[in-house]
Amino acid sequence: MDRHGSPGLGPRNDAASRVQKPDSAADKAAKLAALKARVSAAIGTTKAKGGLNVGLHPALEDIGQWKPGNKANDSKANAGSLGSRQRNGGNKGHTKHKPLDLSGPSQDEIKNNPYYDASLSAPNAKPRQSRHLIFNQKGKYIQQANALRRQAALEALKKKIAAGTRKVGIDEDKDVEKNFVVDDPPDIEWWDEGLVDGKNYDDIENPSILKIDTEDSIITRYIQHPVAIEPPQDRNVPPPKPMYLTSNEQAKLRRQRRMADLKEEQAKVRLGLVPAPPPKVKKGNLMRVLGEEAVKDPTAVEARVNREIAERHTKHLQTNEERKLTKEQKHEKLATNQEKDAAKGLHMLVFKINTLANGQHRYKININADQLALTGLVIMHPKQNLIIVEGGEWSTKHYKKLMLNRINWTENLPSRDKDAQNETLKQWLRAETEDGDLKDLAENRCQLIFEGEIKSRAFRKWGSKVCETDSEAREVLSKAKLENFWNLAKSTAASATATAAY
Repeated sequence: MDRHGSPGLGPRNDAASRVQKPDSAADKAAKLAALKARVSAAIGTTKAKGGLNVGLHPALEDIGQWKPGNKANDSKANAGSLGSRQRNGGNKGHTKHKPLDLSGPSQDEIKNNPYYDASLSAPNAKPRQSRHLIFNQKGKYIQQANALRRQAALEALKKKIAAGTRKVGIDEDKDVEKNFVVDDPPDIEWWDEGLVDGKNYDDIENPSILKIDTEDSIITRYIQHPVAIEPPQDRNVPPPKPMYLTSNEQAKLRRQRRMADLKEEQAKVRLGLVPAPPPKVKKGNLMRVLGEEAVKDPTAVEARVNREIAERHTKHLQTNEERKLTKEQKHEKLATNQEKDAAKGLHMLVFKINTLANGQHRYKININADQLALTGLVIMHPKQNLIIVEGGEWSTKHYKKLMLNRINWTENLPSRDKDAQNETLKQWLRAETEDGDLKDLAENRCQLIFEGEIKSRAFRKWGSKVCETDSEAREVLSKAKLENFWNLAKSTAASATATAAY
């Protein structure tokens, strides 16, 4: 690069710089004056502006200027300046350091430099202006933090409510209105598809498109008589009750029946079909029936009469014993009657009980359901207990009386040995508290929340289930598609609480 046309402070690469020749005093003075002028111009420019027309840092403004200091620093500075003077060939009369020229190239150098790019400079750039400090008001960020905390708490509450709603299973259907939208009528009804040659009624007046008199018409001269089916509701109709008779009417019917039997027996005796029965001798008719024999030997006749009376009594008792049913026959008859009762129609009862801490209550619930051939489920829960019963009308009627009238739900008795030794039994199912005292069941009660007829049984047998949470209870009931009864029981408890509070 040719540096001849651009004077500067750097070393010269010409032949004169390589060979040091002694200069005259006039040349030295001229050079020194030129150097001072350039240094003064450089110092004035650096104080104003630096590179890119930006002001210099205050720490850089005094670069190249000598400042008085301690002797050690002065001696070091003098030694350094002495060495530099010896290398430069002298200048004994000047003790001050000359500042460096940091102003950059001049305008003449810029014009003569063929490699200068004017697009890289910013001569018209505005000087940087200092900005004032802006202080925030007291409590600004505290308010923002509180707002963020409230927003986070609100979002957490929404998530909790949504999770609880999904857990309880009472999500409201947002598209309820769609259930009431009536579909548009079809272009052609299904019963007319086989009679019209088309997909609509547009050409219904044209007889050529009708399939009434054609060979493939579904209308013929034959008449089909459907098979008569017995209405299903007639099977559940109870039989007519017999007419109730008074005691006098019952006695009259009995006399008439016995008189008819006696006449039939007398007719058989006259015809010789059966032998004549022996006379029925009692102590009241002894003398009238056995007149002469009673007079001859009254003691023997009386003994004979007593013996016949004892034989008749023994025969009566024996006949009654033969007429009685055995234990197996009783169970079979009861099961048959229960099946007949269930065949007439199934009924369902749903009870809600506050607590089943008393073991006798649980025993009575289970044993009576087994004896009445009922199917269902008992759900034991810390807050509420649900009992679902299904069976015939007679069985459910007796079970309803048991639950609502016969059992005293406020009574509490100590646990039996079997329950006391059962470690798996939950604390809320025990009759005693943790301190050993009996629980107070004064507020316990049984409530019938549903009663009605059903089409078929939802359970195959009678059972019980212990559920700690609502989700477990709903999961057990969902197998029988009866989880809505759990929500009904909870809503009943909520309404009862609100009524009591009111």
